[in-house]
Amino acid sequence: MSRICQITGKKMMNGNSVSHSNIKTKRKFYPNLHTKKFFIPEEDRTITLKVSAAGIRTINKLGISAALKEAKEKGYL
Repeated sequence: MSRICQITGKKMMNGNSVSHSNIKTKRKFYPNLHTKKFFIPEEDRTITLKVSAAGIRTINKLGISAALKEAKEKGYL
């Protein structure tokens, strides 16, 4: 599985690592991903999602069903 949040769509970004002497080397910024299980009461089942910290906050705010519906509409799932 790739390093992409299944709720928010956050993925890796590229940038530079800048040293004290201002030398720039390429590096990668990864999202803060966690593999987490969520219970869906409407379907009476548990699903496992790879979500970022922001994705977990979104699920807490909207609810798992609404967050999944929104992610499917945007094409993240």
